[in-house]
Amino acid sequence: MKRLILAAVLAAGFINAVQADDALKAAIASEHRADNAKRDVYRHPYETLTFFGIKPTMTVVELVPGGGWYTEILAPYLRDKGKYIGAGAAPDKKGGMALRAKLDANPGLYGKAVTAVFEPPSRYEIAPANSVDMVLTFRNLHNWVGNGEESLKATFKEIHKVLKPGGVLGVVDHRLPASMKQDKEASSGYVHEAWVIKTVESAGFKLAGKSEVNANPKDKADHEKGVWTLPPVLANKDKDREKNLAIGESDRMTLKFVKQ
Repeated sequence: MKRLILAAVLAAGFINAVQADDALKAAIASEHRADNAKRDVYRHPYETLTFFGIKPTMTVVELVPGGGWYTEILAPYLRDKGKYIGAGAAPDKKGGMALRAKLDANPGLYGKAVTAVFEPPSRYEIAPANSVDMVLTFRNLHNWVGNGEESLKATFKEIHKVLKPGGVLGVVDHRLPASMKQDKEASSGYVHEAWVIKTVESAGFKLAGKSEVNANPKDKADHEKGVWTLPPVLANKDKDREKNLAIGESDRMTLKFVKQ
């Protein structure tokens, strides 16, 4: 009898895992992502989010959603059983208004999503302490480097504060080769992976894993206008356009940290 009960419990867990996996695939494949899905070949949303360990029952914060590339996946995926928090510019500022407008434009997809304020180095109104399962940041960390190293550590301490014990911080950013010098402003948009790990761990996190899912060996990080030389920005416009398109998007680190 005990074996039958155990088998049933394990089977239920397997079914739930499969359902969660199917839900993530469905969110990524949804028609509302028609334009943004073109970048999946570079950003690998399924593999990235699976590596971070996302589940549809989680409360998840996305820091600085920007145009909402990942919002289009996360908010619908978390809508029914979890919670999506898009933390960025204050609601009276351009970025905050743009995110709110995107969410309000499709209540069927985003009706339960909420917004919060995350404006390093001064405003951190993300969520109550110890209330969040996962915090994600995609291609944003380099923008905070110019605030100074101590300020950056303080930013990660604020992120640490809102996570539950054992909560996950997922970081994706442009990776600077270890042989190249990183300036204090990270003006190229690239940062050293080892430096990122050291900085984040200094705020009370522990590196739980690294993935090469977003690696791109074609990118040498030596572009005239930094990472923005590459797609999707193509800062040089027609100059070396085909060359830059052939490289694709940047080489990226994908790091999973756990709150200690």
